[in-house]
Amino acid sequence: MNTVLDIKELWHSGVKAVRGDVAVTHAIAQGFVARPDHIIAIGKAAGAMARAACAAFPDASCLMVTKYGHANEAPATSHVIEAAHPVPDDASLEAGRALQAAVSSFLQGTHLLMLVSGGASALAEVPRNGMTLSDLKDSTNTLLATGAPIGEMNTLRTANSQIKGGKLLAGFKGAQVTTLALSDVEGDALATIGSGIGDAPETPAFDFRPHIVASNTIARDAVAAASPVPVTVNAETLYGDINDLIPRIAGELAAAPSGLFVLGGEPVVVLPENPGKGGRNMALALGLAREISGTTGLRILVAGTDGTDGPTDAAGALVDGQTWKESAARALARADAYTWLDAHGALIKSGPTGTNVADLFIAMKD
Repeated sequence: MNTVLDIKELWHSGVKAVRGDVAVTHAIAQGFVARPDHIIAIGKAAGAMARAACAAFPDASCLMVTKYGHANEAPATSHVIEAAHPVPDDASLEAGRALQAAVSSFLQGTHLLMLVSGGASALAEVPRNGMTLSDLKDSTNTLLATGAPIGEMNTLRTANSQIKGGKLLAGFKGAQVTTLALSDVEGDALATIGSGIGDAPETPAFDFRPHIVASNTIARDAVAAASPVPVTVNAETLYGDINDLIPRIAGELAAAPSGLFVLGGEPVVVLPENPGKGGRNMALALGLAREISGTTGLRILVAGTDGTDGPTDAAGALVDGQTWKESAARALARADAYTWLDAHGALIKSGPTGTNVADLFIAMKD
């Protein structure tokens, strides 16, 4: 068995199971969505989600907001705004104003289909009065550098926003909103996904029907179902600082029997001053490569389901007992895992995947 190839294919199996078009098509087939008059899609998976919705409801208008370079699947009939992630930019403010104007313009009796995926928090914003784009950037950069969990980040983003936490839909005058969401947060709470940009206000004046249509659990289960070897662990426990996760996971792997080890979640990394290039998954993979150095029969993949790890073009990395070299120590300390892993052929580059349900950790132990 070519396990190096197989472990990448298993990751792709998990990703494909939660693609935005797959999830939306399934939701429509299940009868979750009546014919909408308008479609708004926002997030890293907005293109895939909107494509499926517009194919089913071609007469509905469509406004789509996504990350730069993620609009390749956008329906031809949609109005597309691309913006920055994870730190907002001028286009994020343009997108926020466009969303606000669109939602408030929809007439009485209309039905709005909201399609929400991770990344929405940075991609569209209307800051609270007195807050500037520079303030938003500084706040986001501080949270990222200190390794703040996504829940903490989204709580602050909601407080600083005029469109998060149900505030966007507070301006809707129509009859019904259906929200289909891909979850990239622990607990799959709609109030946390995209900082609640697809959530309803506390007492909505319309019929509100939310559905979580893809999650990390679905992705992990798809990996397990596709595995050619027994699955020994399948759990959403990949949360916390990587410096805590590295020894814990290494110990669990050492004690585990042969088979597949699948984890999901979103670890965090605290950045040093003047960090290099990399992301949380690359740092976790490189740290684990150090822990398993010299072993045989163990391969570890850590990658974001959205195809992006940090501000890079890689999803994560694939390492084994022969990956680690002493030259990696400085790269790990400088948060420059990308540069080192790229030079040693260990990066995973998939491009935009059409989904975003946090990260997958897959270890195959012979």
